[in-house]
Amino acid sequence: MKKLITLALLVVFSLACFSQTTDARKVFKPSYIKKTMKKATAWQLKNPRHEPTDWTNGAFYAGVTAAWETTQSKSILKAMMEMGEKNGWKPGRRWFHADDIAICQTYVDLYKREKRQEMIQPFLDTIAIFMKKPYPVKGNEVIKWWWCDALFMGPPAMVKLSAVTGNSAYAEYSDRLFHECYDLLYDKEEHLFARDLKYVIKNDGKDVREANGKKIFWSRGNGWVMGGIVRVLQELPADHPGRKFYVGLLRDMSARLKELQQPDGLWRASLLDPEAYPGGEVSGSGFDCYAIAWGINNNLLDKATYLPVVEKAWIGLNRCVNKEGRVGWVQPIGADPRKNFSEESWEVYGTGAYLLAGSEIIKMKR
Repeated sequence: MKKLITLALLVVFSLACFSQTTDARKVFKPSYIKKTMKKATAWQLKNPRHEPTDWTNGAFYAGVTAAWETTQSKSILKAMMEMGEKNGWKPGRRWFHADDIAICQTYVDLYKREKRQEMIQPFLDTIAIFMKKPYPVKGNEVIKWWWCDALFMGPPAMVKLSAVTGNSAYAEYSDRLFHECYDLLYDKEEHLFARDLKYVIKNDGKDVREANGKKIFWSRGNGWVMGGIVRVLQELPADHPGRKFYVGLLRDMSARLKELQQPDGLWRASLLDPEAYPGGEVSGSGFDCYAIAWGINNNLLDKATYLPVVEKAWIGLNRCVNKEGRVGWVQPIGADPRKNFSEESWEVYGTGAYLLAGSEIIKMKR
């Protein structure tokens, strides 16, 4: 009975999510990719949901930057500049929190073009405090980056800052904190990250597990890590001593995610219990598609092995974008797998993940 119910739910998901694009060849054409990226960007810009410096927008504008670089759209660039000016080029209020510097990734990328010091100065001021003061300890927050999402929010911003200023201290500090999080949360048997210590430490002698008895590994949480890894690698010099670690981690996680990809090309909200989560989840899948495609494009992942993975993922992702450009089937904000999302569920980070994926798919030689 459980299998029949799961199959029925999967059929419903397929019919709803896969309604827009029936021609799989079409979604790989550069003209289609650019058109859909512009449409998704425009729809999301017209439908804001959070504070401008919120981490959600940090992820979204990472995708907007990718859309601008891919399409060279003047309207997209204008929107990015207006966002930065409106924010006064400031991060969020919390100097100690990785989420609040995620938006600075876009500031630094725009600084590369404009070379205006005010675009990065507030970030420099915040990082100066961050590198000196200890993290306020609360509960399991024993290190500065104690949750896996932080590895998308913080490291790319700091490594980008290091690259544009020529100050290696930012990249070195980021590397130290990344390793602390890795040591805390990375499961070397599963080659996946726990979201935080709650999913690592036993309570009353019992692990927190899924209904099928497997450990809980959140799809978007691991997508955050995958995206963070490649955004760090984009900035590190080829001879940087830390590259080997990040390349190895990308390869290990990609191999595991290849095994866990579902027939529709998407990953489930809970990676090790797909039957309990029959609908594909777009935000985690988008970041995975982006990272694996980047690995292929930069000769770090074997093309013959991983091209089918990203092809299936890109087809699946595009079947979840409606005619208006809204990216659906995105799990709402949370810290663990959830089932309460549908075709109507959207979030700005889901659009960001989709745009990042498109920016790499368009570069691929198929």
